[in-house]
Amino acid sequence: MKFVDEVEIEVKAGKGGNGIASFRREKYIEFGGPDGGDGGDGGNIYLKGTKNLNTLADFRTKKKFDAQNGENGMGKNKTGKNGEDLDILVPLGTIVCNAESGLKISELIEDDQRLLVAKGGKHGFGNLRFKSSTNRAPRKFTKGALGEELNLKLELRLLADAGFLGKPNVGKSSLMRAMTKAKPKVANYPFTTLNPSLGVVDIGYGESYVIADIPGLIEGAAEGIGLGTQFLKHLSRTNILLHVLDIQNFSSEGKINDLTSINNELEKFDVKLANKRQYLIFNKVDLLDTRELEEKKKYILNYYDEKEVFFTSAVGNIGIEDLKKKIFYEITKNS
Repeated sequence: MKFVDEVEIEVKAGKGGNGIASFRREKYIEFGGPDGGDGGDGGNIYLKGTKNLNTLADFRTKKKFDAQNGENGMGKNKTGKNGEDLDILVPLGTIVCNAESGLKISELIEDDQRLLVAKGGKHGFGNLRFKSSTNRAPRKFTKGALGEELNLKLELRLLADAGFLGKPNVGKSSLMRAMTKAKPKVANYPFTTLNPSLGVVDIGYGESYVIADIPGLIEGAAEGIGLGTQFLKHLSRTNILLHVLDIQNFSSEGKINDLTSINNELEKFDVKLANKRQYLIFNKVDLLDTRELEEKKKYILNYYDEKEVFFTSAVGNIGIEDLKKKIFYEITKNS
């Protein structure tokens, strides 16, 4: 299914049912009287968070949602049936905004959380409501009110405890596969990861956490080069950034360039995101011989904190378990 993280939809709550003017006309009853019933309330529209969705793709084909109208009142003081409420399912992490004003309404981050976005119209009154000592046969009744109608913008920001970032082709998706059961969708061109994806890391004993993988960034992404920064928002809720680098490209000359170019793009996009804690993951260690690997490790650890540096390869599962446990420890420590 195509990944979609921004959509606009129209919601229209149900109209309230009209009241009715009616009079009793029954055999053997000498005096009639008003017996018009009230209408039913119009149905409300709710957005409901669900963990069973991870994209807004369902809204590509259906963009208009109408709740059921309330039924009109009936004679014999019968009240019309209320219109049924409508629940619209959205993935967790969905931010809801007024599409016209841009104002944020709320967000849904818990399973089964409901958000009222359009209230149904109030029912109209039947003529029985207007009977009084001075008006024994009122003909007055009221119509039901229209339901609320609104254009909404839905924006998805994936909920993850940690998130991969880095340049294209550094092996983020391979690490994702090695750490989780997820199968990120990739393609054979420089921007290999096509869409953000989520995976659950299971460390045993019923403990787990969620990581996100987003398409690779290049210098100039903030200006729209490559895939731009359209997916960086999915890292905004993460606790830890997992900055992946290809250890083959790491040298004394390239040390600053590889790291700072990506961090500069983060800062242009969101300073708060750039200031999140990062683990440096030097990947593809299986492609170096023992001597070259040890030389690079020694050089790297002269510049970076050993507690925040990892050497990994999805081939042979090298360093994967240590990385999984360290991330889990850091997440639970701060929770």
